[in-house]
Amino acid sequence: MLKNLFNKFRDSFFAVFPITAIVLLLSLTLVEIDKQTIIAFVISSFMIIIGMSLFTLGVDLSMLPMGESIGASLSESKKPYLMLIVLFILGFLITISEPDLQVLAEQLYSIPTPLLMSMIAGGVGVFLILYYLKVFFNIKLSYILIIGYAAIFILAIFASDNFMPLAFDSGGVMTGPMTVPFLMALGIGISTVKRSSKDNDSFGIISLCTIGPILMVMLLGLIYTPQNFSTGVQDAPNSNILMQFVYQAPKYFKDVAIAFAPLIVVFAIFQIFVLKFPKTKVIKLSVGLIYTYIGLVLFLWPVNVGFFPVGKLLGAKLAALPYNWILIPLGFIIGLVVILAEPTVHILIKQVEELTGGAVSKKIMLICLTLGVAVSVMLSIIRIMAEISIWYFLLPGYFIALLLTFFVPSIFTSIAFDSGSISSGPMTVTFIMPFAIGICAVLGGNIMQYAFGIVAMVSMAPLLTIQAFGLVYKIKLKEKTKKKEIPEAQQAQPSGIEETEPLDLINE
Repeated sequence: MLKNLFNKFRDSFFAVFPITAIVLLLSLTLVEIDKQTIIAFVISSFMIIIGMSLFTLGVDLSMLPMGESIGASLSESKKPYLMLIVLFILGFLITISEPDLQVLAEQLYSIPTPLLMSMIAGGVGVFLILYYLKVFFNIKLSYILIIGYAAIFILAIFASDNFMPLAFDSGGVMTGPMTVPFLMALGIGISTVKRSSKDNDSFGIISLCTIGPILMVMLLGLIYTPQNFSTGVQDAPNSNILMQFVYQAPKYFKDVAIAFAPLIVVFAIFQIFVLKFPKTKVIKLSVGLIYTYIGLVLFLWPVNVGFFPVGKLLGAKLAALPYNWILIPLGFIIGLVVILAEPTVHILIKQVEELTGGAVSKKIMLICLTLGVAVSVMLSIIRIMAEISIWYFLLPGYFIALLLTFFVPSIFTSIAFDSGSISSGPMTVTFIMPFAIGICAVLGGNIMQYAFGIVAMVSMAPLLTIQAFGLVYKIKLKEKTKKKEIPEAQQAQPSGIEETEPLDLINE
């Protein structure tokens, strides 16, 4: 347990420290930030590291086994309609408790937090049902993605321009540290319902569930018109630092408890009537839930008190400089640092290397991800400064990404869309997004149209870079097999690089 906790602490430290170092360096060189604000930021950074460590440990101990067990039990159910209802409820509840989503919702003063979170969570619930139907009827993932995103862009024509960036950001922040492990574990359990599926059912549940929130927020834009779309730029605390943390503590302990309660009730019902785990396993799961609760509180509490406001303040001060063009290369550096520091990215690229037998190396994957995300953050800042509509980025970007699904091996499509889901991690939501809001507020732009959307840009980048690599990989593979002289009996099966990778991974 202690060794596992230490590993989680190390991962959390390397995720938070680079951003902390950049802020401290900028405060000593380019911009002036008062001492009280810096103290609040440093305290918040330390608390976030502790919170993320406990939270991820708790998720491993509780959410993962709960998700897989519930998914497996649902796959054996002989009451399909009841099962679909349960899937919707699970998707809804796990999304409500997602910390990244709560951080996003708190920034929109003009849209009630319960309304926004309910719409997003409802979208996840609906598409979790669709994922089960995909598995049961053996529907190819790329077909659903194409139909889903086509519906999104058609709906975007009628929705308010203020809602489109927020809608795509909602899909990005939904895939946070709570929802990703639980839904992936649930997907593993559900996939046991049909072992004969030709498509790899362990992939795609996250990328599919991100479509739901985008559609639901688009619909919200058609029926709901806020009076004021501005989020403003919050000042960091300037009074007694410790009193600010003490004053805010009860709110977050209460809010997290309310978010967790329904999920615990659902698990208790499954435990009593379906799962019937032994007492020792229930105790272990309960300890994991306590870790998850405390970790989530220690994450949301400092993020809102000292971390998020400093991101806005730093963006605002840099935008006010006479040479604010420096934001463009700085955006590239921040994007690079954030993706390199994201622990789930390193887990993914390791899994990809193992899955492909080393044919797709960690080095290549890391290059594709880091360059894609760094360029996307840089382009997002250019978009804010030049007030360019996000349509000019997302529409061609997703068109190309979906078009590539017809030409690249299916394994690369699955990897790309899952990579897009996990690339917008906690640091993207808690620092890059407020950083963009601060820039936009000072430059006088429409925050909803230009500052929001940066999470969507980060999520879209891997869809292009990894699938582009998959296309190059496929072309090089064909060229290599043509040059090789092989016996006629073996010509039906290419050789060379595929000797280290199963053929079903590179041929559809």
